[in-house]
Amino acid sequence: MNRKTLVLPAVAGLLTPVLAACGGSDSGSTSGDAIVVGTTDRFTATKAAPAPLDPAYAYDVGTWNILRQSVQTLMAQPKGEGEPVPDAAESCSFTDSGSERYACKLREGLKFADGDPVTAEDVKYSIERVLRINSDSGVSALLNTIDTIETQGDRDVVFHLKTADATFPYKLSTPVAGIVNPKDYPKDKLREGFDIDGSGPYTFKADVDDDAITTATFTKNPSYKGNVTVNNDKVELRSFTDADAMGEAIDKGDIDVMTRTMSPAQIQKLDTGDDEKVDLVDMPGLEIRYLAFNTNATSVKDKAVRQAMAQVVNRGELVSKVYGTQAEPLYSLVPATVTGHSNSFFNQYGNPSADKAKSLLAKAGVTTPVKLTLHYTTDHYGSATKQEFEILQKQLNDSGLFDVTIQGHPWSTFRPAEQKGEYDVYGMGWFPDFPDADNFLAPFLDKDNFLGSPYNNSTIQRSLIPQSRREADRLGAAKSLTEIQDAVAEDVPVLPLWQGKQYVAARDDITGTAYALNSSSTLQLWELGRGVSG
Repeated sequence: MNRKTLVLPAVAGLLTPVLAACGGSDSGSTSGDAIVVGTTDRFTATKAAPAPLDPAYAYDVGTWNILRQSVQTLMAQPKGEGEPVPDAAESCSFTDSGSERYACKLREGLKFADGDPVTAEDVKYSIERVLRINSDSGVSALLNTIDTIETQGDRDVVFHLKTADATFPYKLSTPVAGIVNPKDYPKDKLREGFDIDGSGPYTFKADVDDDAITTATFTKNPSYKGNVTVNNDKVELRSFTDADAMGEAIDKGDIDVMTRTMSPAQIQKLDTGDDEKVDLVDMPGLEIRYLAFNTNATSVKDKAVRQAMAQVVNRGELVSKVYGTQAEPLYSLVPATVTGHSNSFFNQYGNPSADKAKSLLAKAGVTTPVKLTLHYTTDHYGSATKQEFEILQKQLNDSGLFDVTIQGHPWSTFRPAEQKGEYDVYGMGWFPDFPDADNFLAPFLDKDNFLGSPYNNSTIQRSLIPQSRREADRLGAAKSLTEIQDAVAEDVPVLPLWQGKQYVAARDDITGTAYALNSSSTLQLWELGRGVSG
């Protein structure tokens, strides 16, 4: 048997899972036996970030994947390709020709897990709460096109937008638009700790040690009414310190599934198909990695320095030495498989050239070598991140134009320091909130961007982003999107590096793994079940 399952895309930028895992094709067991899923994501509460699971604060793929299981949204992203579908809503649609009025009707009989009814007022409260709190994570910017929210009875909600936004249905499918119970979530402050109360497919309970989740238990919510079918009674999500520890656990049978982030070596080993007990599911992904700049920092304030770095970095070498076939060089913030992508950085800089970089710095009067520190997180994007930054350091230093050091930090301190502008140059990853080019651009370039970047391009913010959002047919937005990407390549507030595939590994009696992740790296635990080993 071929132990590898390949999930193929049917439409550029979107997934259509076409194969099931080797464990069989039934809908999964509903025995109370928990399916145990491993992750290297760390979920911590700190003084700087005491409310990691509040929808008004959470804004990384790990915490969102917890919220997506437990907090319901009006719309939901489908398990394969396509536009969002109603979840808490019975129906939603634009009711005008200008994409500025969006109306939803809730499903009848919706309840929170504790039995309280879910009403239109709860939807209004939840979303207005996010905007009112406006947390420093930047997540509220996803909803910044909302002007007012109107309710009509218990089931009808109408969103009046400040400007046309064809991507608004996608935004209502993200956890920031999660419906919470007003009695559990204060209207003007974050809910600290690790409690979640919602109306999603599962209820949630966290085992915590030293202010960090060790195990998250998701139990099927009998009150859930929505779009998905839950194929199991219980899932445990266990957090591991590193990929090696997670790999040992699946080999021993202590866990059933491995998700992000496996090491390149683990993926390569499983890819051979030699493991008779563990299957690898390989699917296209929209994850990107990039360097970000504090454009007010003295060391990189002159854009010639950032342009010179863009001219020197060799993406092909970086990918081949660290990730092999598991990633591809990326020449824009928008992945190559997403409608609206343009190879703007390649068009601007061509192949790596120290001579061209030297000329850029000389014309700007920049003294070389330029001293820089590149910061990266040691425990959020996988064990290969350190090697990646060692190669970046060598490439820049070998040019003779830079004197680069690198520093690694745990995510719990890295993210708050980055938000405060303490790093001049730092490495980040992006898993899209939804699979549209707008979500690879606006979060980095719009006002109140999630990086807290001081970079400000008024043409992008006031003209190009709004123009692109007016186009319900996303092909029609290509001109505006290309202009944005070209401006990024010229100014280099961020430097895209690569886009990666995504993988799930599972013991061979687990079904549904081909659907366990969608194109936005959304973990869909409800798809998992137990079948017959074979």
